[in-house]
Amino acid sequence: MISRNFYMQMVVRIVALALTAMVFSYLFFTKHYFPFALLLLLFVVQSVGMVRYVNHTNRKIAYFFDAIRNEDFTLRFPEKDLIKSFEKLNHSLNRVNELIQEVHLKKQEQEQFYQEILKQTTIGILTFNAKGHILFANPTMERLLNYSPLNHIKQLDQVDKKLYALFAQLKPFDRRLIQLTNERERRQLALKSTALTLNEQDLLLVVAHDIHKELEEKETDSWVRLIRVLTHEIMNTITPITSISGSILNYFKTEKGLVPVDSFGKSHVENTVKGLEVIKKQGTDLMEFVQSYRSLLNVPAPDKSIIKANALLNKVQILMAEEIAKNKLQFTVSCNPVDLEFYGDERQLTQVLVNLSKNALQALRDDANGRIAMVAGSTAQGEKYIELSDNGPGIPVELLDEIFVPFFTTKKEGTGIGLSLSKQIMHLHGGNLEVRSAPFQGTSFVLTF
Repeated sequence: MISRNFYMQMVVRIVALALTAMVFSYLFFTKHYFPFALLLLLFVVQSVGMVRYVNHTNRKIAYFFDAIRNEDFTLRFPEKDLIKSFEKLNHSLNRVNELIQEVHLKKQEQEQFYQEILKQTTIGILTFNAKGHILFANPTMERLLNYSPLNHIKQLDQVDKKLYALFAQLKPFDRRLIQLTNERERRQLALKSTALTLNEQDLLLVVAHDIHKELEEKETDSWVRLIRVLTHEIMNTITPITSISGSILNYFKTEKGLVPVDSFGKSHVENTVKGLEVIKKQGTDLMEFVQSYRSLLNVPAPDKSIIKANALLNKVQILMAEEIAKNKLQFTVSCNPVDLEFYGDERQLTQVLVNLSKNALQALRDDANGRIAMVAGSTAQGEKYIELSDNGPGIPVELLDEIFVPFFTTKKEGTGIGLSLSKQIMHLHGGNLEVRSAPFQGTSFVLTF
């Protein structure tokens, strides 16, 4: 504690140092070396004492910062019975201590708040470093991976060897799907990774979401829509058959029994023949419809090989050249980089691109300024794609979820399996077919690999 006589003590110490210096200087020049040595030692002790006395404030500040570093906010400095300058200093230090304590408490509250959010979220969250040490895993992630507590990604090897291999090979911005099965349930996990840096340490943040329920709901919805379309097509085919069959049957049978042969006229025979022709045609259409369904279910596995993207696009352009010229449309292809390659079945991919090109051509049939562009490229994350776009009228929003349903079509001709077959081919390639459309702005179909 610094008292009010601080200045007096400083004056006394300085005077004492000056007198000691004068005396031991006199002794040195008069060659009284023994008393000189004693006074020199006293001078050094006085100097050290004065330095320590002056550094008292510096030590106080040092203690203050040490306490802050150790998160000890109980340190208080006296603000009474001090000279005015030290009273202000201590007051300022105490105020800074209070402010830092307030910030620290708010930080703890926010951290607890975020921790609670992470605990309650239905999405699994996990972070681990380059050595595989898991720094954080919320309860949802532990439940999804069926392991607790999670300390290192090697623990996932006990859950599923494929799961550990997947985490060990994860890179920033990767997206993965994995299915985990145990004696109780089956989970379909969608994983997404992101790079981040915390305390100068590179970490990988992985989020996981169980999409099994969503897939089941989507599958059920797809079946409902498919059954609705199938019912519509089959009923449209069978209804005329039933109606005409009833009419023909009335020619030959009444409530009293069979109609005598000699009562048939020429008109009865002609109407019967016409009715049978309609029945035959409806039956043939139904057979073709069933055959198209069989072709949709029996898509062969892709015979994959390395395909030059530039050559593939040029091939499709050549195949469409006659129809494009007939309709006077602009059809362009581009590839970036020029040496881009795909690994897939060239015949199946050509079939997909030709089908999409024909759809675009039909959408632009009445457009004098119609343009179709086919672009192959690679994203910043290395994902390869082919995009086919047109500047047509676009697809109505209410139909975007329907166009990939088998046999759904808004065209008078066609079976309505082209897009669903194309999407299935892309799934067999491990990729996807997506649509982007806006009314009166155009439509784009994107093949991702």
